[in-house]
Amino acid sequence: VQLQASGGGLVQAGESLRLSCVVSGRTFGMGWFRQAPGKEREFVAAISWSGGTIRYADPVKGRFTISRDNAKNTVYLQMNSLKPEDTAVYFCAADRGLGPARTTYEYDYWGQGTLVTVSS
Repeated sequence: VQLQASGGGLVQAGESLRLSCVVSGRTFGMGWFRQAPGKEREFVAAISWSGGTIRYADPVKGRFTISRDNAKNTVYLQMNSLKPEDTAVYFCAADRGLGPARTTYEYDYWGQGTLVTVSS
């Protein structure tokens, strides 16, 4: 199983970005995590294999939206109203279970990460 994340970049506070993660193989529960310099990897959002159940971390509720297109084997993270504290490397991950899981140890496969930098 391979995961390829893309869509990161440098934006100003208040702007938007959309991250994409293409997954090879079968459909999985999927999640997005992020890791800022000097900090532990933290949960951002997750979506079940069917898309019917979604979970968000409190800091991103109302600003970020996770979605998936199983026909394209792709999961998205739409990030609006970005803040400097959202700056991090964002990772997508796949869970062999149904999802949506919230902890790193529940995920079996990880992408390489894409850097999001939000300037003030």
